Amino acid sequence: MYQIVKIINNNFICSVNDQGEEIILRGLGIGFQKKVNDRLEDSKVEKIYSMHSKTALSKMQSLVNDIPLEHIQVCTEIIDDIKKTFDKTLNDNIYITLTDHLSFAIERQHLDLQFKNALLLETKRFYQEEYQLGVHAIEVIKERLGVTLLEDEAGFIALHIVNAELDTDMSDMMKITELIQDILQITKDYYQVALDEDSLDYDRFVTHLKYFGQRMFHNKTIKDDDFKLQEMIRTNYKKDYQCAEIINQYISDKYSRAISRLL
Repeated sequence: MYQIVKIINNNFICSVNDQGEEIILRGLGIGFQKKVNDRLEDSKVEKIYSMHSKTALSKMQSLVNDIPLEHIQVCTEIIDDIKKTFDKTLNDNIYITLTDHLSFAIERQHLDLQFKNALLLETKRFYQEEYQLGVHAIEVIKERLGVTLLEDEAGFIALHIVNAELDTDMSDMMKITELIQDILQITKDYYQVALDEDSLDYDRFVTHLKYFGQRMFHNKTIKDDDFKLQEMIRTNYKKDYQCAEIINQYISDKYSRAISRLL
């Protein structure tokens, strides 16, 4: 049984879990003709939203009050499926950010208004698994709501997934994606080769750059006091070290940041 702490609307109420944390419960008509302190049977609850902060909880309350129930239901289904199939932990803020984005995208589609995704090609290259999850998401939306979203939205969905994976925001995600693109271009120009985008080494490099970008834009640093390792790399991998120095200079010029010698 759940005790009602706050009624948001007919389909959403606030309660408290066993840890004393406020949660949002969704169920068809669970708030209808109810009042605060009433008890609610577990069988009436379709979904529990547990947010990590009061700010996130407040945003979620506003969201479920502002957008159609069917949008929330479908988006929650999509996110739950992503969390089950994706092998990385995602910040629960994705229930807010992705639901808000997709609801707006669905409404825009009804008005025949679409946004082009300037980073679609880069997203497909750098975040392949997340992009495929985005493709599946727009298929679910078409099946459940009869709305056909463009491929651009699969890219936007992928970026929201990466945001939740890195615990960052869309603004930083755009910067990280641009950073990856630029560093890959520097690397290709330096070695005068085409990078094998299907190789494990390429995947590892992009993954490293993704988390490096997260640390850089979040002002997180890693200690680089292993001077022996630095000197070994400088001595034994002179050409590669020079490429890293060029990347370092690019980051210094564009972002006014100094990076660790071991990154």
